[in-house]
Amino acid sequence: MPIVYATFAAVAGLILGAYWLFVVQPESSEQSRLRRRLKADMPVEALSSSRVLKQRAALSSIGVLDTLLNRFSGLSAPVQQRVTEAGVAISVGTFVLACTTSFVLGAFAVNLYTKVWWLALLGGAIAAAIPFWALSFAKRQRLQKFEEQFPEAIELIARAMRAGHAFPTGLKMAADELPAPAGPEFKLLYERQNFGAQMPDALRSFAERVPLLDARFFVTAVLTQRETGGNLSEVLDRLAAVMRERFKIKREVRVRSAHGRITAYVLAGLPPSLAVILMATNPGQLQIMLDDPLGIRMIIGGIVLQLVGLMVVRKIVDIQY
Repeated sequence: MPIVYATFAAVAGLILGAYWLFVVQPESSEQSRLRRRLKADMPVEALSSSRVLKQRAALSSIGVLDTLLNRFSGLSAPVQQRVTEAGVAISVGTFVLACTTSFVLGAFAVNLYTKVWWLALLGGAIAAAIPFWALSFAKRQRLQKFEEQFPEAIELIARAMRAGHAFPTGLKMAADELPAPAGPEFKLLYERQNFGAQMPDALRSFAERVPLLDARFFVTAVLTQRETGGNLSEVLDRLAAVMRERFKIKREVRVRSAHGRITAYVLAGLPPSLAVILMATNPGQLQIMLDDPLGIRMIIGGIVLQLVGLMVVRKIVDIQY
C-alpha cells in the first residue's frame, strides 16, 4: 500500500508540475511583460484611472486554486450556482477543499480498518459527497423558506399597487418588509432595475436565482401584463392564492409520504451502519468477506442493490403535485 500511495503522489506531482511549468508560468511571464510595457508607455495617473471594469469575484483566496477553477469554469460554475442558491457564505475553493479533505480522511479511516484499497476509495468517495449533501440540504431549506414567504411578498406588492404605487415601488416595499431569504432577493431585483437594467432582464435573472415554479409563474405573469396590459394587482392576488393552495397540497403530500420516506432512509442506512458497528466491535468477522473473492462480489452486489432500491423507493414517494 505505501507503494500505491507513493505512485499516486508522484503522478499527481508530475501532472501539477507540468501544468505549472507549461501553462501557469508562461501566462504569468506574458502578463508581467504586458504590465511593464503599459507602465513604460502610460503615466501612473492614466493607469489608475483606467480601472473602470468590475473585478470578477474570486473563486478562492489561493491564487493557484483560483486560476484552476476559472480555467475549468464548466465544473466550477455549477458549484458556484449551487452555493449561491444555498445562500451560504463560502467560496467555491473552500467547498472544493472541503470535499478533498473529506475524501482523504474517509479513505484513510476505511483503509486503517480494512486494509483494502478499493474499499478505501469507495469510503473516500462517500465522505467526499458529504459536503454536497450538506449544500443540497441548505439549498432545500432556503428554497422552502422562500416558498413560504413568496405568497406574502406577492400580496404585499399587489396591495402597494392598489394603493397607487408603481410596480418597482412594490418590489422595494417587499424588500424592506420581508426577512431573508425573500427580502434580499427582492432587494437585488429592485436594485438591478433601479440601476439601469431592463425590467424583463431583471425578472428573468430573478427566476434563474430562485429555481422555483412559483417564481417562474410570477415572472411570467408580470411580463405578460407588461406586454398585453391588464390589472396586475388582481393577477398577483390570484397568483398568491394559487401558491397558497399549492403549498397546502405539498404539505399534505409530504405527510402522506412520510412513512415511505422514513422506510427508505432506514433500509438505506441499516446495512452500512451494521457494517461499521461490526468493523468496530469484531473486525475479524468482516475480514473474512474482504479476503474471499466471493465475499467481495457479494459486497459489490449488495451496494448496487442498495442504490437501486433507494432510487426505486425515492421514485415512489416523489409525488408530483
